[in-house]
Amino acid sequence: MRRAFVPPADTLIAFECAARHLSFTRAAEELHLTQGAISKQVRQLEDRLGVELFRRVRQRIVLTDAGRLYLHDIRGALEQMTAATRQVMSYAGSADVLNLAVLPTFGTRWLAPRLAGFARRYPDAGLNLSVRLQPFDFGEEPFDGAIHHGDPVWAGAIAEHLFDEEVIPVASRAFRDRHEIRSPMDLVRVPRLQLATRPFAWRQWFDLAGVETDAAFQGARFEQFVMISEAAIHHAGAALIPRFFVEAELSSGRLVRLFDLSVQQQSAYYFVYPEGRTMRPVVSAFRQWLMEEARAARTARDTMLPG
Repeated sequence: MRRAFVPPADTLIAFECAARHLSFTRAAEELHLTQGAISKQVRQLEDRLGVELFRRVRQRIVLTDAGRLYLHDIRGALEQMTAATRQVMSYAGSADVLNLAVLPTFGTRWLAPRLAGFARRYPDAGLNLSVRLQPFDFGEEPFDGAIHHGDPVWAGAIAEHLFDEEVIPVASRAFRDRHEIRSPMDLVRVPRLQLATRPFAWRQWFDLAGVETDAAFQGARFEQFVMISEAAIHHAGAALIPRFFVEAELSSGRLVRLFDLSVQQQSAYYFVYPEGRTMRPVVSAFRQWLMEEARAARTARDTMLPG
């Protein structure tokens, strides 16, 4: 019964291509077919569905209301099929593949630079990284684990601690010198960069510093730490960023730590993986490697002098 409702893939591809170009001719060129073949496939699809998808108007085609609705859904389905195909192709040549959901800044700034070490330890493993910002159901998503920020609570999963979140005030050296920042009070009068997911960060830092101000929530807002750190590097303002995200920038001098005062957030970073099932060897190997890397990073952080 299910197959009876699914049109052949070639007719769906022909429809999507013709709809995208609003031209059978251009669709034929893209798919390396004749215009007649595209027209025939679209007609077969319309006959199968029992609705008109295109209307012919003065030697051109336009989508009907039904066609626009169908295009929206079919385009999403084709994209999912493409993604699924690419993912399963990534298994070629690998004894095992790890599918991991990561937070974008964590993945970009901390995890990615270290992955060569995992590859050396587990050379036969494949690795697929995808971005997820919120917890999900491991029973419904094809992931073996995830990097999670927040509380150690994830339905159906075990959470292992990686890092606490110590937030420090940073800026470029040029910004600090130009604005003559010498005391916490000076940060009230300079541009400050805000992170949308940490709206109270500056309020907490000013409270800890004993600075009274009504301007703690003012400043340009950014969605991710990677954006806010780049803005700070390029002199756009002072920022509050987790220390372990900017260790390289502090070491190189691209950013400087403005004051030793830091805010210790209650939330932390965790590696989470499904409970109730034995971890596959590649997941176990990744977990062990990740925990070792996090422990080494924490040790290095604790011995690092303020930047």
